[in-house]
Amino acid sequence: MKKYLLSALLLVAPALVAASGGGVHLDKANIDPTNKESLQRGARTFVNYCMGCHSAKYQRYNRLGRDLGISDDDIIQNLMFTGEKTGDLMDIAMTKEMGKKWFGAAPPDLTLVARVRGNDWLYTYLRTFYQDDSRPFGVNNQVFSNVGMPNVLWELQGTQKAVYETVIDDEGHEHQVLEGVEIEEAGSQTPAEFDRTVRDLVNFLAYMGEPIKLERQSLGIKVMLFLFVFFIVAYLLKKEYWKDIH
Repeated sequence: MKKYLLSALLLVAPALVAASGGGVHLDKANIDPTNKESLQRGARTFVNYCMGCHSAKYQRYNRLGRDLGISDDDIIQNLMFTGEKTGDLMDIAMTKEMGKKWFGAAPPDLTLVARVRGNDWLYTYLRTFYQDDSRPFGVNNQVFSNVGMPNVLWELQGTQKAVYETVIDDEGHEHQVLEGVEIEEAGSQTPAEFDRTVRDLVNFLAYMGEPIKLERQSLGIKVMLFLFVFFIVAYLLKKEYWKDIH
């Protein structure tokens, strides 16, 4: 019975993750795991903007380079800044204690974040920070309300303001409900360029969550083709063996 319950929970887990957005509409990330240029750009964004606080300690630099078509020299020059070796894990110097002291909670490792949250959730989350002076870092988020994280991509995106809608409840009381966000001050990238930057980053995060995904899918197709051919051969053999009996 426990085994069946566990299987059922695993089946509904994606639905629970989707529901964690709190009813907020999630934009489609539309990532392409076969686009190595996108993955390379995403890796660069991750290292430059995320790895100051977030580790990816289940991913190795050399594995990343092999999968994404990046040479060891390029990895050392563009993705490694503190003297690590290419065989090292993508860890950071900040400890959990330091993270908890500075942010209130230790920033999570991001190796599997795309599998936990989902690609669309990440894509929408990274694009919906807005100014909120009541928060410690001066920003809030439409998808993850009261998140304790600064908007590290604000220089690229610019700053956004919240757009509220007045709604009246069943008792006739008015409430301000967050409807969306809009650009208040432009950043160094246009909205289209920033969307591509975030899409590339999410593409890379999705890759880290399952680096072997494309290889597994390719192998699965080959296995299915083999079984199909084997079925035809086995069927013909069966007819040959049984024709004398009939």
